[in-house]
Amino acid sequence: MRTLGCAMLLLAAAAVAPAQQWEVGGLGGGSFLNTGSVSSPAGGATAGFQTGAVGGAYFGQNLFPHLSGEVRYEFFQSNLQISSGSTSASFSGLAHAIHYDLLFHTTRRHSPVQYFAAIGGGMKIFQGTGAETPYQATEQWGYMTKTQEIKPMASLGGGITYQLSPRVTLRVEFRDFLTPFPNKVIAPPSNSVKYPSLLNDLVPMFGLSYSFSSGGEKSDF
Repeated sequence: MRTLGCAMLLLAAAAVAPAQQWEVGGLGGGSFLNTGSVSSPAGGATAGFQTGAVGGAYFGQNLFPHLSGEVRYEFFQSNLQISSGSTSASFSGLAHAIHYDLLFHTTRRHSPVQYFAAIGGGMKIFQGTGAETPYQATEQWGYMTKTQEIKPMASLGGGITYQLSPRVTLRVEFRDFLTPFPNKVIAPPSNSVKYPSLLNDLVPMFGLSYSFSSGGEKSDF
């Protein structure tokens, strides 16, 4: 939250400076959040999340010729799952990510084609949304719960942009969102059951953005 708050203050302060360039866009894609190995006296298993759809939006500012910053939000359809051999159980779930990223561009911002690398951080909110029952088929490895859990998140990735018009840009990107395992949403039944410490959410996305300027003429980024 502190990182996101600083990012918002930076964008607000920059808004009063002359000739600022801004970008607003939407993204869609898929979430490939990994399942991790579970160590348990009952035997081996995996716990984590199923593949699901992702949608999001971002608001960015061109800070320097090769650097921009973005406040981002993504919504994930991420059902919970625990499996061991032929035994498997799932539970409806979703997640929200809020973060600020810095983008490092290989060329100046007016180039039609650009490659970029991104790094940032924020938080991810995991939610179990299914109906809890007295018995779950995989409860010896964990309980999938109707609860909410907030975890810190690191954002890494990169991509390419292509300028369709002076103000409209196509973006294709790949992100890795890293968080600690949400062990309240998927809860171990005892201290003898050990979950992985880290989750990687591999997310390919594509989208469109619209660029505009404020405070004067468009600057030569």
